[in-house]
Amino acid sequence: MMRRVGQFVVRRRRWVVAAWVVLLAAFAPGAGRAEKELEVAARVPGSEAEAVQEILRQRFDSPFARFAVLVITGAPSPETPAGLDVIREVVATLDTVSGVSGTVSYLTSRDPLLVSAHGDGTIIVVGLAPNGQLDAMVPRLRRATAPLVQRLGREHAGFMLRWTGDVPINFDIRQSSAADARRAEQRVLPISLVLLLLASGALVASLLPIVAASAAIVITLGIAVAINTVWPLSVLLQNIVSMIGLGVGIDYALLTVSRFRESLARGNNAEEAAIEAAEHAGLTIGLSGLAVMIGFGALMFVSLNELQSTGAGGVIVVGASVLIAQTLLPAVLAMLGPHVDAGRIRKRRAASSPMEGLWRSWGRAVIARPWTVLILGSAPVLGLSWQAFRLSAELPRGDWLPADMESGVALRDLARMERSGIVNSIRVVLQLPDSVRITRDGGWSAVRRVSLALAKDPRAARVQSIAIVLPSEHPMPIMLATLPDVVRRSLISTDEHAAVVDVIPRDHLGFNSLTKMARDIRRMDIAAMSGLPGATVLVGGLPAFNADYIDAINSRFLGIVLTVVLATLAGLMVGFRSLLVPVKALALNLLSVAAAYGAVVVVMQEGHGGSLLGLSEPLGAVFPAVPILVFCTVFGLSMDYEVFLVARVAEARQTMSEDDAIVEGLARTGGVITSAAAIMITVFAAFTLGDFVFIKVLGFALATAVFVDATVVRIAIGPALLKLAGKWNWWPGR
Repeated sequence: MMRRVGQFVVRRRRWVVAAWVVLLAAFAPGAGRAEKELEVAARVPGSEAEAVQEILRQRFDSPFARFAVLVITGAPSPETPAGLDVIREVVATLDTVSGVSGTVSYLTSRDPLLVSAHGDGTIIVVGLAPNGQLDAMVPRLRRATAPLVQRLGREHAGFMLRWTGDVPINFDIRQSSAADARRAEQRVLPISLVLLLLASGALVASLLPIVAASAAIVITLGIAVAINTVWPLSVLLQNIVSMIGLGVGIDYALLTVSRFRESLARGNNAEEAAIEAAEHAGLTIGLSGLAVMIGFGALMFVSLNELQSTGAGGVIVVGASVLIAQTLLPAVLAMLGPHVDAGRIRKRRAASSPMEGLWRSWGRAVIARPWTVLILGSAPVLGLSWQAFRLSAELPRGDWLPADMESGVALRDLARMERSGIVNSIRVVLQLPDSVRITRDGGWSAVRRVSLALAKDPRAARVQSIAIVLPSEHPMPIMLATLPDVVRRSLISTDEHAAVVDVIPRDHLGFNSLTKMARDIRRMDIAAMSGLPGATVLVGGLPAFNADYIDAINSRFLGIVLTVVLATLAGLMVGFRSLLVPVKALALNLLSVAAAYGAVVVVMQEGHGGSLLGLSEPLGAVFPAVPILVFCTVFGLSMDYEVFLVARVAEARQTMSEDDAIVEGLARTGGVITSAAAIMITVFAAFTLGDFVFIKVLGFALATAVFVDATVVRIAIGPALLKLAGKWNWWPGR
């Protein structure tokens, strides 16, 4: 089948190239807009935290359903006339900004929570119009306050205005994430070109894999932007597409180009060499790509937009890389012919090179002493894999946001001011039966009882509700009438059947403690505490969202592992018509994944050597999404080299003995695997140099997995197992 595909592509090579050029031109504009159009905020569809957000948007007419926090430092104390003048000028500027629905500051409320515990700063809570474009609000707000920083900074030394909260943080994450991806690509491309030049010895042959990978990335981002119009995709997709696209795109293209040049070296003409490359490399790439796409496809079953987007991006970029390697490259190679060796830095490789001789010698050594190779190769990998049992899939401790990210700096300012609880509040929505209203005795008492019960938690710095703002045991119409409209709309739904109880946690609580606090509140029988039969409670806010995020991953992890393993097993059994080869491949894949987990524990979680990667201290834990992302990605990528090697062994054994076929397979693929792995390690390692700790951990895990897999697992352990199994490798096929 692949030979027929190759023949079709080569015969109509100009049409094939033209079709790909048109496709690239069609999706390139969308790829250029990916940074601006992909969604930033992480979402857990159907979660309790999302339900709370939806209730606040639909049933409450609060101008602060979504808000940003402006942190003012270096100004006089707001308890002085000069400090109040500064706040007054800032608020007057904010009132002119389109999309600002309200402000709460020390001018409107002499609330000590709005002032630094040390008196050296203050906070303004800025409501954002619920129907506005939230991401567009952040640059608008910053443009409005930038002149104030310049002017007031001349009057007050050290004066600064910084924006934070979930909306500014999400916006900054988009900007920093895109910048990280661009910088990583800028590092990777020249290094990859040098490595390809060393491997191939010719400029054109080295440029083709880079062009192929870049085309796959551009097409994928363009498709993602198109999909984003009907199904919102996370901006995390951009990093993953760049990382995986460069890795597998170069890998697959390198295999096709290598197979073409090998055929030319045997004396075939350009057309036959291109057909042969499409036939043999195309089948291998198809099987390998299938395994990688299965891993990414499984991520789409997690109820988390970040992982669903990652899965979609991974499937598309791998699929594009496979199709480019199977169709576009053979067409281009048929057109280039011997010119594929243009720009040579050394003589053209013969059909048998010195490097192949070295790999052939290694193959004979493995065949001669398979048990020795198996034991010596397995021992260090098993030792590293053992550390995986200590992996802690929680939010890291400490500060892991980029050091120069404005919203992150503002969070640090809030922590220093002992006011970080404002952005970490837990929002409890108490929904009353239809016959009960908040402004009547039964509803008022229910809100009051719930508020007082939550206030007893020692982790709570303050509890805010309508029954606390108006500290009365019974609703008093006169007091309700004098209540500012903005406060009423923020705490009572328009139909008066729901109330918000905000729990502001103490500042010393870390991410994991806040998440536990949200879980504990959910476990409380708050509805019973209200004393109203039929009352229901939902818990939201950032800590509750973190709990939902972790639960969404944990609830699907085992199911995804089984799905990926079984689907990959079925695909390999069909591809190789064998049982033992796929089972061995799966076992070795799991070993590579475990080794990657172990390396993350040693370096990232415990900090041994972490300073070399820019970590100031051990993380103590990795992110909840890292284990599932690493598994699905590594499981597929690790299959690349297994398929490369075993497919060549299966091809060779048609005319050779079992032992000679293993030696031939190593000789023919050892160099390609090493070159491809070196490039993929370079790609992943480049992402460890970025500012985002999450991407740093992911890049390190993937680079380690590929290194272990390509240097020990596939080159030593895999061939030794092939030798020990002998002809049973291919049972029940021929």
